[in-house]
Amino acid sequence: MPPRKKITREDILSSALLLIREKGADALNARELAKTLGTSTQPIFSQFASMKEVQNAAVSAAWEHYLAYRREDMTSGRYSPYKASGMSYIRFAGEEKELFKLLFMRDRREETYTANEADDMATLVADMMAYPLDTARRFHFAMWIFVHGIATMIATDYLTLSEETVSALITDTFRGLKRQYDTEEPI
Repeated sequence: MPPRKKITREDILSSALLLIREKGADALNARELAKTLGTSTQPIFSQFASMKEVQNAAVSAAWEHYLAYRREDMTSGRYSPYKASGMSYIRFAGEEKELFKLLFMRDRREETYTANEADDMATLVADMMAYPLDTARRFHFAMWIFVHGIATMIATDYLTLSEETVSALITDTFRGLKRQYDTEEPI
């Protein structure tokens, strides 16, 4: 009899992400995951205490995958780092639709909000445009709402846009907001 293959935590997480990509986050349960792994559910629960722990680990793994997208785009030099962050968010939504939905379109009422990523981007805006941090936060929040709207429409197949069109839309919105924030004219 051949030795049994040991299924690692990494194998389980890779299969969980594959399952989510193919069938969506709601399909991530012990039976479907075991089927994707080609095994019983026993190896899953020898590595994880519960399916909730598997789901949380899958979210963390998807988050790391998204951050790798963002890092790649922000360091490529193709766009300014700030614009690249928005472009990568939209690219991720188009190329990893189900992972995007898992990360950015799930019920998050029970989660504690941390503003680390938003603060990083607001600091980038503050440095880039010499705005006070609270103004830079407002600016970034407006940009993020716009970028998230495009990404959501792409992730749900409501809209298809070329990279050039997305780039132009982000530039137009950025310039419009900058003009508004630079003049601070009341509306």
